[in-house]
Amino acid sequence: MNPTITAFEQSPDRGQGLARDMRVRWALEEVGQPYDVRLVSFAGMKERAHRRLHPFGQIPTYEAGDLTLFESGAIVLHIAERHGGLLPEDANARARAIAWMFAALNTVEPPIVERSMAIILERDKSWYAERQTMLDDRVRARLGELSNHLGDAEWLDGEFSAGDLLMVTVLRRLRGGGGLENYPNVGAYIARGEARPAYQRAFADQLAVFTATQTKG
Repeated sequence: MNPTITAFEQSPDRGQGLARDMRVRWALEEVGQPYDVRLVSFAGMKERAHRRLHPFGQIPTYEAGDLTLFESGAIVLHIAERHGGLLPEDANARARAIAWMFAALNTVEPPIVERSMAIILERDKSWYAERQTMLDDRVRARLGELSNHLGDAEWLDGEFSAGDLLMVTVLRRLRGGGGLENYPNVGAYIARGEARPAYQRAFADQLAVFTATQTKG
């Protein structure tokens, strides 16, 4: 039986591949695991039935047999541990890949998401410009550190891993004015991730959901 994941019925990212089910879709495509998708409305995410799957009323969730998971990072780690291709076989390299998964979600993503939300929700505030400068500085600091680590390397630590998968999905939020132009090696790193066939399949599937909702409208 295929695992089932949940995704937005009408994603606020308008098919750009920024919703967090994209990470899970990409991981499943990388390992060659077929999966089913159950679309959930914003109202449905807050209902009791969905909260039994995700106590915070969000997406994605993952159901396989008697296992239910929430949080995209935990789901990707579960997939990587069950299938080959997303974590190295060497124990030390495997541990480092998992460390990069945590770094993507705990160190790099928070300032990027905070900056994005400020742009959306705080533009009309009198203190917006000052706060945005501070948020931009935080993002630039992380990009600079990541750029220094990457150097001329293709991936974060040897071969492509779940750490790269999560990091690329985090960094994509900066496209179109997030400062990536100042770090060409980071931009090239994102492009390599996006060029992977598994990414392309996952992106097309998520985009198809948005296209279908537009057609219905």
